[in-house]
Amino acid sequence: MSQLPIKIAPSILSADFARLGDEVRAIDEGGAEWVHVDVMDGHFVPNITIGPMIVEAIRPVTKKILDVHLMIAPADPFLEAFAKAGSDIITVHAEAGPHLDRSLQAIKSMGKKAGVSLNPSTPVSAIENVIDRLDLILIMSVNPGFGGQSFIPQAIEKIKQAKALIGDRPIDLEVDGGVTANNAEDIARAGANALVAGSAIYKGNDPATYAPRISDIRKAAERGQ
Repeated sequence: MSQLPIKIAPSILSADFARLGDEVRAIDEGGAEWVHVDVMDGHFVPNITIGPMIVEAIRPVTKKILDVHLMIAPADPFLEAFAKAGSDIITVHAEAGPHLDRSLQAIKSMGKKAGVSLNPSTPVSAIENVIDRLDLILIMSVNPGFGGQSFIPQAIEKIKQAKALIGDRPIDLEVDGGVTANNAEDIARAGANALVAGSAIYKGNDPATYAPRISDIRKAAERGQ
């Protein structure tokens, strides 16, 4: 199977929102490949975070990939707003609506990369019939809604299943939830190449710590490849 390069995607959910632009610049300069944006609606998940205006606000701050994860239902009415705001990848949840294929077509029609996320209880088989529309698969290794949760060990087997489904397709396999330098090697060994980390990078909100933390997670992941 093909192996895509490791990408570290710090989640701005754990950033200091009072100085969000500086926090995004700091992870950009610290070596992150992607900026992960967690969008929550208080309906699909038990929290409310940010909307398209925040994506639009941080777009001029970085040229890095804006990896926008929509934990909202329904997602379709908001796809265009997030596309216009400057998202590069738009990921919807397989559980968030009845017409996943249509949602993915809509994202692609806007010129964006399309991703699908799976909650811990959702099997990989849920995306078998849309695999050829995907640029990214996001495996949730916590139950979405809050930062700072512990990694669910069963996610490792699910990552392996997703990697087998991907085969040689150029699809990024991303993992979100409880990712640290301590488990990044196992996560990458299972087949993931994109790692979302929130508190593991942003804890303490001291920009001087971001680059070494990003580096530690990347080195661990590369050992697993």
